Amino acid sequence: MAVTLHVLPCLVRALSRPLFWGAPVARLASSMVLAEQARQLFDSVVGAVQPGPMLQRALSLDPGGRLLKVRDRSFQLQQNLYLVGFGKAVLGMAAAAEELLGHHLVQGVISVPKGIRAAMEHAGKHEMLLKPHSRIQVFEGAENNLPDRDALRAALAIRQLADGLTADDLLLVLISGGGSALLPAPIPPVTLEEKQMLTKLLAARGATIQELNTIRKALSQLKGGGLAQAAYPAQVVSLILSDVIGDPVEVIASGPTVASAHNVQDCLHILNHYGLRAALPRSVKTVLARADSDPRGPHTCGHVLNVIIGSNVLALAEAQRQAEALGYCAFMLSTAMQGDVKRVAQFYGLLSRVAGARLSPSMAGTSIEEEAKLHELLAELQIPGLQLEETLNAVAQAKGPVCLLAGGEPTVQLQGSGKGGRNQELALHVGAELGRRPLGPVDVLFLSGGTDGQDGPTDAAGAWVMSELVSQAAAEGLDPASFLAQNDSHTFFCRFQGGAHLLYTGLTGTNVMDAHLLLLRPQ
Repeated sequence: MAVTLHVLPCLVRALSRPLFWGAPVARLASSMVLAEQARQLFDSVVGAVQPGPMLQRALSLDPGGRLLKVRDRSFQLQQNLYLVGFGKAVLGMAAAAEELLGHHLVQGVISVPKGIRAAMEHAGKHEMLLKPHSRIQVFEGAENNLPDRDALRAALAIRQLADGLTADDLLLVLISGGGSALLPAPIPPVTLEEKQMLTKLLAARGATIQELNTIRKALSQLKGGGLAQAAYPAQVVSLILSDVIGDPVEVIASGPTVASAHNVQDCLHILNHYGLRAALPRSVKTVLARADSDPRGPHTCGHVLNVIIGSNVLALAEAQRQAEALGYCAFMLSTAMQGDVKRVAQFYGLLSRVAGARLSPSMAGTSIEEEAKLHELLAELQIPGLQLEETLNAVAQAKGPVCLLAGGEPTVQLQGSGKGGRNQELALHVGAELGRRPLGPVDVLFLSGGTDGQDGPTDAAGAWVMSELVSQAAAEGLDPASFLAQNDSHTFFCRFQGGAHLLYTGLTGTNVMDAHLLLLRPQ
């Protein structure tokens, strides 16, 4: 079931405000159409990676019900099947798994976000819920994407189940984005609070997801192959919904079923780089000091099969098809957008102007300097797979509106005490960039949304902006730069036009990073 966004209703309410009636009616109609189409495209992104259908495509039972087939592998079933899972999409994955496996499933334990069962029930997504007499025990925790005591209890229950398995057993592991926060099991004497504080400090200083996971693995009982080791000698099958650029299985949820390739020296290098080594708690120093380069057993997890069943690539491919159905010439930029949100926003701002110039003949030849800056910025960001000149040439040949799609996870360096998330922060930065100079006879809309439906510690999935944002905000006495200086993008969007530009989905039950949509339509 596709998620519902309240973009258009909010915009309609906002149109009743006096601010809008000084603008041409045609301009307002254009904004409404773009906003509605952006809603539909974001719906298609989320709808393409709903956990149930993806899991059903990955798993099957033979007609006799004695073999479980996973891709090209088969596993014998004889009352020996157990299940564990952790992540934002795992509730729906577990429901689909139990529906398929039925009586073959002996026992299961999953760790899912706090409030997700109530959210799914409220949204009418009953296919995402376990049946009343399920054999799967559910723990809810990690409120606002942060590890907590509830998630710790879940992790210990998962560890206990894995520890009890034998060579005759098969463990099905369901993993999705958000799994790291939902599987916290620090190595004693490190406490949950100490590990959480260290992770928070690293994130605030701009550490990448790969760097964060390297530290998490070194301090965890279950990450970095720890769960696979606990389950040995049972066979392990991991079905993974990727929320990481490039889909590296060792990074997703910190790789609980993949042997860690990192050692203590890697951890110390990261801590030194961010100036945190001297401030480490004694317990962390103790764990790092006694760890060797391979603390968790065999280098190869020969008893494990890891399978990616869904990703950002799959989601954006569906959005591209939907955009074309709506009459757009749709082009995929990259599913590996990363780097600081300020620089990524500058990229999208420049891209809007350069692509707009290619799209509108009346602007041709006016953006030579900006085009050079765009190429320089792209070289700095080093975005994998982004063929800029090829895309711009295709835009120039387009007959009508253009949709540029991208995905990934930019990072935010915290410098204020405001409230927001990377999607709202990126959207607000892009809005500021679009307002720097006139774009010419092209309507531009940029949307950034998290496919999990929760952008940072807020109830919004993200936000969308157009080139008039700065001037319209000024008319309401709002200065985007002031809010950005405090990392307070959510507060800005709540106040701006009555919250019309926020995307609300509720928890979607899936997670494949973020989606960025850039719509350009000649006036």
